[in-house]
Amino acid sequence: MKDILYKYMSRWTSLTEEEQQVIMEQLHIEQFKKGTVLFRQGEVPTRCYFILKGCVRQYSIDEEGRETTSNFYTEEQAIAVFNHHKPERLSDYTFICIEDAVMVVGDLETEQDMYNKHPQLETMTRMMIEENLGQVQEEFAAFIASSPEERFKTLQHRRPLLIDRVPQHQLASYLGITPESLSRIKKRIHQAPR
Repeated sequence: MKDILYKYMSRWTSLTEEEQQVIMEQLHIEQFKKGTVLFRQGEVPTRCYFILKGCVRQYSIDEEGRETTSNFYTEEQAIAVFNHHKPERLSDYTFICIEDAVMVVGDLETEQDMYNKHPQLETMTRMMIEENLGQVQEEFAAFIASSPEERFKTLQHRRPLLIDRVPQHQLASYLGITPESLSRIKKRIHQAPR
């Protein structure tokens, strides 16, 4: 698992092997069972995560009790809630493990200490966030302009493994369609001549 972290540190920083080792020794890696809630909608997040193995679902529940899936996080993705602009800093989402998972866990209280000790770690984090934000912006723009079938095809192209890893009703919610519509789309695509 740690080789994933070494890969990331090598990609985003010029840290020596020795410096990487020092950082690795200070990181906290935890295992989470399927069904573990990392934090709930309405709570103040105190931790951030980097997934080494597993899948985490992000969702919210509206005032009528409807659940909407807004993202899935898998290997080599970070989970952080950027809500410092809000006075109460409450999360708008719940994050739950939909598979057994192994993650690097960061404490938001001590995050700045780590950055002070290892400035390149802060640079690495910023660059990862910038890349992620760019992807989210592209995906959102494409989502808005796409039909449900196009959304599914995009998902097939960009994140094909997600289709079999995630319960279909959650995948449908993520795509903004009903489970029945998702079944029809999958059937049409499967039957289409290649």
